[in-house]
Amino acid sequence: MQVLAFDGRMGASGDMILAALLDAGADPDVLEAVTDGLAVEYEIDETVKCGIASTTVDVFLTGDSAVDPDGHDGDENHRTLDADDPDRDEDSQGHDHAHEHGGHGHAHGDGQSHEENGVRAEGHGPHRSYQEVCDIVAGMGLEPAVERDALAVFELLGEAEASVHGESIEEIHFHEVGADDAIADVVGAVLLVHDLEPDRIVTTPLATGGGSVSMSHGEYPVPTPAVVEIAERADWSLRGGPVDAELLTPTGAAILGHFADGVDALPSLDLGGVGYGAGGYDLDPHPNVLRALVGDAQGELVKDDIAVLETNLDDATPEVLGGLQETLANAGARDVSILPVTMKKSRPGHLVKVICKPADRQRVARALAEETGTLGVRDAGATHRWIANRSFETVELEVDGGTSEVTVKIASDADGEVYDVSAEYDDALAVARETGLAVREVLRRAETAACESIEIEATGDEKRGREG
Repeated sequence: MQVLAFDGRMGASGDMILAALLDAGADPDVLEAVTDGLAVEYEIDETVKCGIASTTVDVFLTGDSAVDPDGHDGDENHRTLDADDPDRDEDSQGHDHAHEHGGHGHAHGDGQSHEENGVRAEGHGPHRSYQEVCDIVAGMGLEPAVERDALAVFELLGEAEASVHGESIEEIHFHEVGADDAIADVVGAVLLVHDLEPDRIVTTPLATGGGSVSMSHGEYPVPTPAVVEIAERADWSLRGGPVDAELLTPTGAAILGHFADGVDALPSLDLGGVGYGAGGYDLDPHPNVLRALVGDAQGELVKDDIAVLETNLDDATPEVLGGLQETLANAGARDVSILPVTMKKSRPGHLVKVICKPADRQRVARALAEETGTLGVRDAGATHRWIANRSFETVELEVDGGTSEVTVKIASDADGEVYDVSAEYDDALAVARETGLAVREVLRRAETAACESIEIEATGDEKRGREG
């Protein structure tokens, strides 16, 4: 299975993702779909960050768009930003243009650097509504899969902004993330991801940095509110530091929030490509780069570091036991099992076993004690488990002339070999109630449809893992 893995220890921004993907082997020619649809061009160059040769990507305005609406010349926009410089854009990690531009940028061949006579798109351009951005993307003539992913990234950005401002997504007006450079970052990143064709995308915990940052609405702490909202919706986790600067931007977070699963450490890969995308800040001794690794994962289940907590209860009420799934999940539990046991003096009781990440064990243990009143929680000593790669597919079932949707969970190993297909029971129950079919029949039809869509044959001995 081809895996694209991001090393998030120095955060991510839109231009860093672009640069890392290009450096890892993505074809820059696919970016012409953006330059054909927007009045922008990409300048792809090289720099060195703490001894690491890395790639930079800048977006420049072209044609009439290259005229600065404030009347400033382009040079003002090419200073080096310090990590604590408040005069910066919320959509970039800062740009250090102190290095020499030895070659021309992508899509312009006049041998002259944009830095000399062009205007960087960052910080320029109109503020657009969410729908206006979607209309621009829809009008770019992208491949359907690319368009869907790009729109999904902007939907994630829009939902985050709407939540922060207490508005509906239709009312949201993007500021920096609605400008041409942000559209070029998002659509460009999606194009490059599709060019690499990974089967799975993962990222280690993403560093946010620290301190505060000036944005269009005022001075905000790092991570910014939009980044926090996106992270809440994403599969990966955040990590503070290692410096006081904004390392994870809303655009970078949204791109990875849409594409990437979270992992605690980089997976074992037979590497085929490595890329480094440079951020703008010089953060010595930390190399300010986003690393992207492309390679084949070995055909085994994925190692997942865990802790297992357990306690015995002899006086818990059914209501308390029934609520543990939700309350412990809110504290960080990944799985909760409750087993009947016989305790001392032959009293009936329950054994509660909880799986969580090692970093969450104290918080989960405290929640378990508070919810049940237990006097002790044991750490069972487990250190890891082997898990499947899980994906979800929505299938459509036609019943009596109508169409219903059922979500199906697909389990595979690290090589992508599918070994289990299981329809979501709640979806199947809803369809059964609506159509009058038996739940088991809805489950069978949904799983068969999913098997056909992923080109495997459903076999009679596939284990459903459910009652009845």
